[in-house]
Amino acid sequence: MITIIAAIGNNNELGKGNDLIWYLPADLKRFKKRTTGHPIIMGRNTFESIGKPLPNRRTIIITRNTSYQKEGCEVVHSLEDAIELIASQEDAFIIGGAQIYKEAMEKNVVDQLDITKVDQDFDADVFFPAIDSMVWEEVSRENFSPDEKNLFTYSFINYKKTV
Repeated sequence: MITIIAAIGNNNELGKGNDLIWYLPADLKRFKKRTTGHPIIMGRNTFESIGKPLPNRRTIIITRNTSYQKEGCEVVHSLEDAIELIASQEDAFIIGGAQIYKEAMEKNVVDQLDITKVDQDFDADVFFPAIDSMVWEEVSRENFSPDEKNLFTYSFINYKKTV
């Protein structure tokens, strides 16, 4: 099962300047819990924004740069190559960025979406693809109010592919 995991704003905002545009500890905790022990697939820019392989996760980086290498990571040059690497895995996560999300959804390689929806409008330069209700069915939602650590209203939403 391949899952896209992402946090997005009201207008599908993902980030700006190759960085997150909010700090939401509850989302970071959920991300860690969901992805630990599983392969994670990401584009080079996403990896560079993180800066290092995440602990207890097989890190697969997609880049067009054929000489790119990072210690502790597997580097491939297409989404198809990344999918091939994880074919024997039970669960894997695509963690960004926008181009990889878009390509994975267009190529129909994703089984579910694990979305944190931050209830706010943000200034962004990268956006998550539209979630088509004809393709994706919302199967669960947990809503949360702001607190001393998490300054925004947010929801954890799971979608399953319908087609």
